[in-house]
Amino acid sequence: MLAGISFVTPAFAAVNINLVYVGNPNVNDSRTGFGGVTGAYQIMQYEVTNSQFAEFLNAVATTDPNGLFNVAMGTDARGGITRSGESGSYTYAVKANMADKPVNYVSFHDAARFANWLHNLQPTGLQTNTTTEDGAYQITGPSVIRNGTATVWIPTENEWYKAAYYNGAGANYSLYPTQSDTAPTMATVGLAGDISNPGANVANYFRGADWNGEDGNVTTVGTAGAASYYGTFDQGGNVAEWNEDPDGLARRVRGGSFEEPDYTLYAGTSFNVIELEEYDHLGFRLAVPEPTSPVLALLAAGGLPLMRRKRV
Repeated sequence: MLAGISFVTPAFAAVNINLVYVGNPNVNDSRTGFGGVTGAYQIMQYEVTNSQFAEFLNAVATTDPNGLFNVAMGTDARGGITRSGESGSYTYAVKANMADKPVNYVSFHDAARFANWLHNLQPTGLQTNTTTEDGAYQITGPSVIRNGTATVWIPTENEWYKAAYYNGAGANYSLYPTQSDTAPTMATVGLAGDISNPGANVANYFRGADWNGEDGNVTTVGTAGAASYYGTFDQGGNVAEWNEDPDGLARRVRGGSFEEPDYTLYAGTSFNVIELEEYDHLGFRLAVPEPTSPVLALLAAGGLPLMRRKRV
């Protein structure tokens, strides 16, 4: 199922999130040991974009003590957001042609704070427990712990893996997140991030001598190739994505990116990345409860509009 969900407050513009429904309770992929999820949930159809993250920054980062903005977002051609003004009156704008490209240069902590902001219904103000430091996650120094009442979260590795590779009613897994066991064709990407060869099994990754520009570029979310069984896009390529699973000071990362080879899109490949690292090829997407969850019902009763579409 596709659904649009708006975490709205009267004081601030809504960030709209397109979701797909992930049902079919399943067991792990026997080849990799990942992907088993017993309950239904929803996950973002696309990676979080620059326009969505810029709304967040303008709401909570007029001062930015937690470094939600990375200056490379503005200075790197692959970054999509600029900052103006002085601390206390910072404002943020999306670069031309970058609104629907995935946000990058975001740490795991940045992703958790974005989730907190959505959980708290997009408040404006300083970065406190009512805006970014608590809600979906309790953030205390280096510690990031998901709260039991979270209404939005960074997907676990199993949730992320299932949305990417599971084939639903077929009760099996593909090797790539385009419903294929064959490695996708590399997207031909221009300097503006446009794709000239979209197709059924195409992804935005890097393959040595075939690259365009320096080592690839971000592209508009959802434009490279085929969706996963559940309807997600870019779980292979574009930017790699944070998963929630911890490993010491690191978290799991999956999906490959515009500057990584095709084996990083493969179901058997994941990496550990230090939580506070920020790279041009690293972004995220979020998950929420299934549509019938009492948590979502409570939010809807409080003014959270949900737009339903039919299930896949």
